[in-house]
Amino acid sequence: MHSSSRRLLAAAALSTAVALVGTACSSGSGSTGGKGADGGTYTVWDPYPQFDKTSAWTKLLDKCGTQAGVKIKRTGFDTSDLGNKTLLAAQQDNSPDVLVVDNPVVPTLAEAGVLTTTADTRLDTSKVDPNLLAAGQSGGKTYGTPIGANTLALYYNKKVLKEAGVDIASVKDWTSLTAALEKVKKAGRKGVTFSAIGTEEGSFQFLPWFWGAGAELARLDSPQAVSALSLWKDWLKRGYAPNSVLNNTQTTSWQEFAGGDYAFAENGTWQLANARKAGLDYGVLPIPGASGGTAAAPTGGEFVTIPVQGDTGRYATSAKLATCLTSTQNLYDTDTTLSYVAPTGEVQQRQIEANPELKPWVEAVKSAKGRTSDDLGTKYPKMSEQLWKAVQSALSGSKSPKDALSSAQASVK
Repeated sequence: MHSSSRRLLAAAALSTAVALVGTACSSGSGSTGGKGADGGTYTVWDPYPQFDKTSAWTKLLDKCGTQAGVKIKRTGFDTSDLGNKTLLAAQQDNSPDVLVVDNPVVPTLAEAGVLTTTADTRLDTSKVDPNLLAAGQSGGKTYGTPIGANTLALYYNKKVLKEAGVDIASVKDWTSLTAALEKVKKAGRKGVTFSAIGTEEGSFQFLPWFWGAGAELARLDSPQAVSALSLWKDWLKRGYAPNSVLNNTQTTSWQEFAGGDYAFAENGTWQLANARKAGLDYGVLPIPGASGGTAAAPTGGEFVTIPVQGDTGRYATSAKLATCLTSTQNLYDTDTTLSYVAPTGEVQQRQIEANPELKPWVEAVKSAKGRTSDDLGTKYPKMSEQLWKAVQSALSGSKSPKDALSSAQASVK
């Protein structure tokens, strides 16, 4: 999820923006980042404003431009700004040549007619893991290719588990995980912390349990969905998880775990550096499914896309740039910088060889799922909002898990 956990509301905002852009567009001054008089200049927009001209990312863009025989004009935006500016630019026929965008936003931009398909540009996605590519697919078409992915897993504190007499190898499903939490509590330590806040972060953290129960977003009130929410509710009731999860962001729940008293914390690859800084003797366990195996967790990360241009002759060079950015060597370097797991098996293996700590994360990503997969597209934001509201209602005690999810499903319909 990386910092994209804070960006995901962009997908919901974009639906409104599509309607508003038609009345907001000007005569088209090109002020949002035009291609310039020089046809040899190609524009790239990305959600990495933290990277300046001296960064490895910017240098990679320049290198890819040189290889394609063009100059690169790059602009980094906050994700919410990036989506809205992309829509406005499309109205003005002033889109960037290459757009790097958070994966849940891709179907919204595609539905708005902003993005080309990989069939249009002949962008090769054959090496990409299908479950990761699915996040950029809508209506049977593919809109771009992932630059990397992250997801959620369970960090665990080896010292706390040892004191409680818990063998991590015994934790294989929900029953054994709950049994481990019971032992931890009896040993006088704390169980598990996570984020159940009433935002996209709360939905993001609940989805592995929702999908791990066998539930589907198309039916929020299924018996499987109820069992997942009942699991979290039961953990709070028994004191295995703190009431603070109702207000926890992924950052504050991590801070709880970093204090050293918790046995488990649900969080992502972006916390690896912080785990080392905290000095914890920790491990990582992919989130188990209800009956075993690895639960599907939602993917974070960006897609490299090629927006629609009035001059379709630009697509060939844009495709060269996208191909360069997602080549085997460049993926390895970029995903290391962004703390992402690569979207191809070849690069994932290189990452594990260089850093064995990434092995459980690669396993988690291989089982992960895009939030807009299953052809949900622009329907996802509304479903997500009702899901986090249901989680809040159930955990706060205002409704039972079954009633909370029934209300959520009725609201979606």
